[in-house]
Amino acid sequence: MSRYTLTEILEATSGRLILRGADAFSGVSIDSRTIKDGDLFVALRGERFDGHLFVDEALKKGVGAIVSYPPVVPRGRSIIHVSNTLRALQRIARYRRLSRQVTVVGVTGTNGKTTTKEMIAAVLDGRYKVLSSRGNLNNQIGLPLCLTDLDDHDMAVLEMGASRSGDIRELSDIARPDIGVITNIGPAHLDGFGSLEIVRETKYEILDFVKTAVLNADDPNIKDVPGQCRVVTFGMNQEADVRADNIVHEEGELSFRVHLKEGDSFDIRLRVFGLFNVYNALAAVAVCRLLDVPVDIISASLGEFGGVPMRLELKELKGALVISDLYNANPASMEEAVKELVRLRRGRAVAVLGDMLELGPYGEQAHRKLGRWLATLNVDVLIAVGDLMSYTCEEFSAGNGNLKALHVRDPQEAREILLGMVGKEDTVLIKGSRGMRLERVLEN
Repeated sequence: MSRYTLTEILEATSGRLILRGADAFSGVSIDSRTIKDGDLFVALRGERFDGHLFVDEALKKGVGAIVSYPPVVPRGRSIIHVSNTLRALQRIARYRRLSRQVTVVGVTGTNGKTTTKEMIAAVLDGRYKVLSSRGNLNNQIGLPLCLTDLDDHDMAVLEMGASRSGDIRELSDIARPDIGVITNIGPAHLDGFGSLEIVRETKYEILDFVKTAVLNADDPNIKDVPGQCRVVTFGMNQEADVRADNIVHEEGELSFRVHLKEGDSFDIRLRVFGLFNVYNALAAVAVCRLLDVPVDIISASLGEFGGVPMRLELKELKGALVISDLYNANPASMEEAVKELVRLRRGRAVAVLGDMLELGPYGEQAHRKLGRWLATLNVDVLIAVGDLMSYTCEEFSAGNGNLKALHVRDPQEAREILLGMVGKEDTVLIKGSRGMRLERVLEN
């Protein structure tokens, strides 16, 4: 099945056809290793890679390529020249979105984007044909690549990440979301943003594009909301349009009651835990009610949702309960994970924490603040992994001399220490930024 014609690609990219072969393409790919028969290959260039080096390999299956400098290719393939291949990919995605009658939901925020996106897609999938972002591909490459798969879908649910001012505006201009979700706003990627205020301004960029904004009513950083769009709120706040109460925590599960502004109330039981997942679910409820999904379908679909890999997974190590939260880490998500450690503790609470990266000049301050806060909680042992975590370890030890704090350089050393001291009654949290590779703590 052809998804794109050559004419559409040329119109979308304003590219120049330098070799004509195929007149239609089944899809768009940026990876020569996974390209499918009939695809159009876009040769992206970055600081550490150049897709032009793999054009020949890609065209063994693909039937065309978009390039910024002409490679030597076999005849029978269509080659389109553009000045910037990434911009071409983004223009194809925007062209595709604008040529389809589809409702687009954009999900942004500091934490919870992927889970909220997956929850929304899980509920909508039983009622509509839904396209959703692959995994956490939420940047200037991943989002447009996802949109190139748009076909006869009714809905698209897209995650939008940002590491600097202007990122959400750029993604929104490509995706043109109808509904925008801001899960929360907190300190993350401060090396790119520079301040929390700029984080907020960047997340708010989506509001210039949407008809309806779905916002966290309990987040003090979501304030002074600009724009003319309709606002729907979620949270525990009595004034929220979608509100939760009667929250019951169980090991590995959550249950709560949802109250809608229009008067309906219903129960939800999640197969995931963590208070923040109540917020993620409430955001999903708000979006799906806007899209006329009945409450019984919302409740049933969220009840079947099994979570996102590497997010608050319960595991076992030498009989100890392990909370594995290895997807990423920033001050806000670290705080939520530690709260779950304290809540679920059976015997000792052991925190194996890795550096929170991408905080720029705020790194030392954030890690010291974490250590002082940890010392006020029921955390018995801290195994701090990485250079920045040395500050956390220092503050944790100073806060209470009876607490045990160990600083190590790498996950392997942390594993050896943990295996030597963990007992069956212990509860362990393992969390850090992806770059710290803390999954190695659990590897055999």
